[in-house]
Amino acid sequence: MMCLLTMFLQAWRDEGLTLSTSSNEACKLYDAILTQYVKWKNDETMGGIEGCISALQAADPNFVMGHMISTGLELVGTASTTRLNERLAGAVRRTVELANAQDITHREKLHVRAMELFSQGDFPKAADAWEDILLDHPTDMTALKFAHDTYFYMGAQLPMRDSVIRVLPHWKPHNPLYRYLNGMLSFGLLETRLYDQAEKVAMEGLALTPDDAWAVHSLAHVYEMRAEVDKSLSFFERTEKDWQVNADMLASHNNWHWALNFIEKVGFSPAIFRFCKSSGAMLDIVDACSLLYRLEMEGVCVKDRWQELFRVTRPHSDDHVTLFNDFHFLMVSLGAKDSSTSRRLLEGLQELSKEPGNNQQHHLAGTVGVPMCQAMMEYDQGNHDRAFELLYPLRYKILGIGGSDAQRDLFSQLMVHAAMKSEKKRNQKLGRCLLMERDTVRPNSPLTQRLMRKALVLHD
Repeated sequence: MMCLLTMFLQAWRDEGLTLSTSSNEACKLYDAILTQYVKWKNDETMGGIEGCISALQAADPNFVMGHMISTGLELVGTASTTRLNERLAGAVRRTVELANAQDITHREKLHVRAMELFSQGDFPKAADAWEDILLDHPTDMTALKFAHDTYFYMGAQLPMRDSVIRVLPHWKPHNPLYRYLNGMLSFGLLETRLYDQAEKVAMEGLALTPDDAWAVHSLAHVYEMRAEVDKSLSFFERTEKDWQVNADMLASHNNWHWALNFIEKVGFSPAIFRFCKSSGAMLDIVDACSLLYRLEMEGVCVKDRWQELFRVTRPHSDDHVTLFNDFHFLMVSLGAKDSSTSRRLLEGLQELSKEPGNNQQHHLAGTVGVPMCQAMMEYDQGNHDRAFELLYPLRYKILGIGGSDAQRDLFSQLMVHAAMKSEKKRNQKLGRCLLMERDTVRPNSPLTQRLMRKALVLHD
């Protein structure tokens, strides 16, 4: 029997993924952090991810991959930026310094380089570095998961799907994380509109692991994009016990998807707010922004809720980590009627677009970010003609802001509403064209039918 003092160190070596540390405990904790990241579940018996990070740093303060995963997780959370947060910038520098000072593997050096590139907003090159790792080490789940999230943040749907497909043949069922590949592959399939395949793969994943929150999440997207409301509601009710408690990091987001079914079906139901319990993570914050904006477009008064949410989003108005986040923060400042914060957010993007450096999102700021913010502000002021004329040229460019098709659908809805409220006949006609497109892609959508009826009333 392998000595407990070395079993985790040896297990990683046996997988061809040597970790440069002499501490078996550090390897054990690194493994625990990665597992929780993949499962979207804090293991409370180990103190959750935060507890494991603290314990790992105590076990080996100079463990490069320990620094890489802890700092990398904070970065991909998008709640802070090295541009403004000196502590986070220092953590990145410290990781790079440790990597340069130690005799570590080439794979580990690539991990550190990818994390550093991500911290600079150079998402494409960060993803390339993680892909370089996967080329020689296809079972490196750390590289696969970070690449998956990076592709998501830049709307790279095909690479997100294909990244998982390329490594699948190299994985074996004995690997404890093997069963979670289904959810990742399913998500890539649905984002490339292969809905039937996505559903099949997610179901296979759930048959192996009923609490696979990412597979649940993928199915929620499939049903959302196919407007299968009743099927979605039944699925959530039937499986709630599997993912609500067993995947605490994603439970709020899956609840958000559950809530979207009610907006799709009836426009508004008091039950919607029951499903939106935020953990305080950035994903939950933008979900809350999106939910209120969708409800407001449905004609629901959410004034007081805007004020509550504004206290959460206001400190992030200068972050500019992703345009996706920026647009959601702007929704809140507009809803809260704080024009100075709205202007500051827009002006910040304008400044960053002048010298974007290697930051992928800042490169998009000038062509997508600034006009989208201007359109939202015009819409808020009742200037629907101008809002639509700013929005319409962005319809095929907005993919680069990241997020999913389901999340970005909010901006498609905004475009339709602006067209319907426009006084120009051409804009109104284009709005009806958008609705016909929507009806074809998402047949039998109650929301689309409501919008079509509203357009007929407005333009009769």
